[in-house]
Amino acid sequence: MKKVILLFAVIVFSITLSAQEWQTDFETAEKLASEENRPIILVFQGSDWCAPCIKLDREIWRSDEFKSYSKDHFVMLQADFPRRKANALSDEQQEKNNQLAEKYNKQGYFPFVVVLDKEGNVLGEAGYEKTTPTAYIDKLESFVK
Repeated sequence: MKKVILLFAVIVFSITLSAQEWQTDFETAEKLASEENRPIILVFQGSDWCAPCIKLDREIWRSDEFKSYSKDHFVMLQADFPRRKANALSDEQQEKNNQLAEKYNKQGYFPFVVVLDKEGNVLGEAGYEKTTPTAYIDKLESFVK
């Protein structure tokens, strides 16, 4: 039994270490970006209904390559717009996401990736592309340089 508990603890710990650290609050992301001198990658997504959003998450954001690179180069900010009741956000979080969309995604595109400097100025925009994590990183970095 002790071996099972130990194995479980190791698995949970390793998942936690490799998990993408997504911010959901713009002010927190801006503060981190300023402290760490990194750009913000703001991702508008519909996590439970938008097929290209789900593909972008699976093929790029969840890749080991992107997670490893982003932890030292970007502040990741997520603005999710789920439709299913089971995935509903708190009213406060939904309002924060709505305000971000009013400012950065007026057209309502999904997925929509906005690269921001540490002051919140737009440096570039992207969406879903069938590509590799390396090529997507290069694209995001091209906006920063």
